[in-house]
Amino acid sequence: MIRAEAAIAAMRDDFSCAQAVFATFAREMGVDQELALRAAGTLGGGVSRMGETCGAVSGALMVVGLRHGMTRPRDTSQKDRAYAAGQAFTAAFVRRFASTRCKELLSVDLSQPGGLDQAKRAGLFETRCPLFVEGAVQILEALGYPGEAPPASSR
Repeated sequence: MIRAEAAIAAMRDDFSCAQAVFATFAREMGVDQELALRAAGTLGGGVSRMGETCGAVSGALMVVGLRHGMTRPRDTSQKDRAYAAGQAFTAAFVRRFASTRCKELLSVDLSQPGGLDQAKRAGLFETRCPLFVEGAVQILEALGYPGEAPPASSR
């Protein structure tokens, strides 16, 4: 639960769901904290507040990529393993929350005029989003993350 608490604390400091999840794991996986925050910086609100893939999911998939991502040209077997791992995370998230889309999870479309204000007035970023961040962290942990990436020579 320590990682989930750290991720939720990051949200209280106004970092997005994506930043909170990714940065919490990234530093354990050898990625600089500032770099992690920057890399995930446009993924909150369902990708730049467009209401699409939840930032907690995007941040978690970045963690999956750190562990399984393809690094050698034409290494399609590693790409397949990475996609399978991403699908396993996503399936678990959907089982828990019924969707990966921000607009469905919040029942507010942030991309529409007034959507962001509506979400703020309803306190969704303080009540609903922490649940998705906590859930994403718990799912990653249940799937064995952070874990170790395979050595570069075996990729």
